[in-house]
Amino acid sequence: MRLRNVKGSDEKVSEHSRIIENEKDYKGKWNEKFGNDNPIHIEIGMGKGKFITTLAKNNPNINYIGFEKFTKVLVRALDNLDEEELYNVYAIRMDVEQILDVFEEGEIERIYLNFSDPWPKDRHAKRRLTHHDFLERYEKVLSPNGRICFKTDNKHLFEFSLEEIEKHGWKTEKVTRDLHNSDYVEGNTMTEYEEKFVSLGMPICRLEAFKEKI
Repeated sequence: MRLRNVKGSDEKVSEHSRIIENEKDYKGKWNEKFGNDNPIHIEIGMGKGKFITTLAKNNPNINYIGFEKFTKVLVRALDNLDEEELYNVYAIRMDVEQILDVFEEGEIERIYLNFSDPWPKDRHAKRRLTHHDFLERYEKVLSPNGRICFKTDNKHLFEFSLEEIEKHGWKTEKVTRDLHNSDYVEGNTMTEYEEKFVSLGMPICRLEAFKEKI
């Protein structure tokens, strides 16, 4: 479904206290921005923000940063970001292709990829967020114990992701093609899309991936 533009969305996003406009200035210094040395988790494609703000509320000792490149989507996350007690979450309006300009090597503990665009045509494979070009970027910003948590309803994207991840030397664990009927559902935080898909009886695929660093 195509979202309509919200009148004044650029101004609303730019003026919001939880939206970072000068994100490149914090490269290697994000813990100064948060005011603590807690681990940093990021979500790429945060949408309306329910997932990341729920995590922030439930895990006050973890810092969260959401990426969303579309202003008309990010403006709809402002209500979730407005919760007064959520001082451990910020959002960035930018494309993840620039992630190396925002984070220093080893600065991130976890990356969440939730229901990313599957880009179904083969000629668009490089745009998939689990393509090896993105994996190389993730590897640089992840800490030695860092990992990717990936969920999708798209079986083709899931199989592609497994192949890319394993082909390029990453390890996988907690792999399931039906999350909500698996042992890994405990503690799972759902996104808006996930709630919709589960209500329709659609299986959710999930995995965790990490690169052993020498």
